[in-house]
Amino acid sequence: MNFIHSIQTKVAIWAQRNGVRVARLALGVIFIWFGVLKYFPGLSPAEEVVRNTITFISPDLFIPVLATWEVVIGIGFLLGRPMWLILLLLALHMPGTFLPLVVTPDAVWTQFPYGLTLEGQYIIKNFAIISAALFIAGSLVSSEKNT
Repeated sequence: MNFIHSIQTKVAIWAQRNGVRVARLALGVIFIWFGVLKYFPGLSPAEEVVRNTITFISPDLFIPVLATWEVVIGIGFLLGRPMWLILLLLALHMPGTFLPLVVTPDAVWTQFPYGLTLEGQYIIKNFAIISAALFIAGSLVSSEKNT
């Protein structure tokens, strides 16, 4: 039992020291990856959903702006600063990612509330992104208290 407890303790200490960095790097890669795909018509799995959801502005104008927004967020996560600004950009971005759930439900649900299309799964994964961002934000407050 002591051996298992020792391993658990070592893993927990490593996670405590590195978890925020790993979360930032993961979010950085995700946002850069999906952002860059939007610069190339037909490559992004979200392109059609964005085109069908955002009807109040030309998608040909909106999609490159969205791509740039996502790439900026990704670069910010990779650099680790200015983290509060990056988290604000993410917080402003996230509500829009959930719009298709209500604006174009046929594109995201095969059967509500159980069946999600690939596009729906792409949207729902944003809950993991939000939780990682909350984890990072919480670490910022903790590190400010300690300095």
